[in-house]
Amino acid sequence: MSVKSIQQQLRALGNSDIAKHSAGFFKTGDGEYGAGDKFLGIRVPVLRQQAKKLRDTPLRTVIALLKSTYHEERLLALLMLVNHFQHGDEDTQQNIYELYLQHTRYINNWDLVDSSAHQIVGGWLADKNKAVLYELAKSEDLWERRIAIIATYHFIRQQQFSPTLKISRILLRDNEDLIHKAVGWMLREVGKRDLATEEDFLKQHYKKMPRTMLRYAIEKFPEKKRQSYLKG
Repeated sequence: MSVKSIQQQLRALGNSDIAKHSAGFFKTGDGEYGAGDKFLGIRVPVLRQQAKKLRDTPLRTVIALLKSTYHEERLLALLMLVNHFQHGDEDTQQNIYELYLQHTRYINNWDLVDSSAHQIVGGWLADKNKAVLYELAKSEDLWERRIAIIATYHFIRQQQFSPTLKISRILLRDNEDLIHKAVGWMLREVGKRDLATEEDFLKQHYKKMPRTMLRYAIEKFPEKKRQSYLKG
């Protein structure tokens, strides 16, 4: 199926009320992180269903769709890339990983990153050198930094915590709230599997962590312990 055919199908699924709500939810106003983004108004479960139906779409078509000006079309493309990656051989996976990093300018909102980075970037780098993540964590681009930390969710689920902790240290003084939330979230995921490792990190760094990052990291702690961290 061509890009044009896929786009025609998506236009038919759109809803103007949902699109208006999404534009506000994803902060598309001037000066906001999603400034200028456009929405068709399609719910994520519907896009996931479409991704399954279109699982045989050639990669060149998927990448063309990823360049769309519409948020949902980019999200659909990323869901399709994840499907291709998960069912592909090693050469296919490497190709998708490389294409992903070549097109990060289109992976430009938190849901786009969170729906794809740990599956593709984390999935490819699981047993490989992770230096590219440490470079992404130092990028001037907000979304590349978020890709770096969210990619480590794949490692966390394999009980590999050191990449998450290293990137968290790099991002400790980041200025963006969306990075604070992502780092705190990943630290919390570490703690679900190894609380001692998370607490060791927190004891070293909690006093200089942004408040939002700390709150996300300790969200599941017992109230007394949570307050002890918040009060220093």
